[in-house]
Amino acid sequence: MISKLTKVKRSDILGPALYAPVREDFRRKIIAYKRARRVEVGDKLTLTFENRDTLRFQIEEMLLTETITSDAGIQGEVDVYNELMPDEASLSATLFLDPPRDEDPRIRLKRFLGIDEHLTLHIGPHAIRAAFEPGRQEADRISAVQYLRFPVSAEAPQALAAAGTPLAIAVDHPNYQERAELSEETRASLAADYA
Repeated sequence: MISKLTKVKRSDILGPALYAPVREDFRRKIIAYKRARRVEVGDKLTLTFENRDTLRFQIEEMLLTETITSDAGIQGEVDVYNELMPDEASLSATLFLDPPRDEDPRIRLKRFLGIDEHLTLHIGPHAIRAAFEPGRQEADRISAVQYLRFPVSAEAPQALAAAGTPLAIAVDHPNYQERAELSEETRASLAADYA
């Protein structure tokens, strides 16, 4: 069995021609799998924890959507998504900022400027500040999709492995304060990444 932290290789990818016939079944399985890895933090932030399975799905979807079929193009997508792969020293996640739709899109995201300093994952007694991917925020604008890592100590995966360990995501931004308690199903799914 391949570890959920192992980087995707070109040989793992079907590509559009082979993926299209199996897409619906693969997509249905991944969507069900991601339910435990998706966390709503209030009504304006959603976070999805990534691993080899979720990233492989994203690669296949991108290749199909963009009709990328060359080996160089496929390898390029593999390389991009492998940058999001969690590892022994970090969990990784994709964060979606979803402000109200009735506001001007140029204005509505600005309230999240500085969010990169205000998001923490709690694993039992461990409080882990998120490290955001650079370049997705400027002085006056922020992307609605953010990629981040939670650098974990050696003790955090051990805490994840213990059934019943409480997990939470907390946001303490001046414009948005929310806390989401993560389910036991989420804890077990993240712990499986380190098994």
